[in-house]
Amino acid sequence: ARRCGWFDAVALRRSKQVNNLTGLCITKLDVLDGLDTLQICTGYDYRGETRFTPPAGADAIAECTPVYEEMPGWSESTSGVTEYDALPQKAIDYLNRLEELTETPVDMISTGPDRVETMILKHPFS
Repeated sequence: ARRCGWFDAVALRRSKQVNNLTGLCITKLDVLDGLDTLQICTGYDYRGETRFTPPAGADAIAECTPVYEEMPGWSESTSGVTEYDALPQKAIDYLNRLEELTETPVDMISTGPDRVETMILKHPFS
């Protein structure tokens, strides 16, 4: 079984800042197929205040609850899709939103567990 959680844009923005991240690899896009709505964590509620950056310290982060933005899901299958333009429009909208929230381009997308089910939009070493 393959498991996934909702995308956490706050954590990713922090990771980008710390690690000089230049591109995203979105895996398991296919597990979102058939969901009516998708959620993206866009902030954290910390002691009644919405934050768009994580608070300092593990104890403070443990007190946070995610603030979610909802997006429409898609009913079409993305499983095994190997061309970006063949993805459902709502999947493309979702990927575009991830890029907007993180200010980072999506360079790779996987639509299944096999290596051949990976789209390389921009090669990581070019």
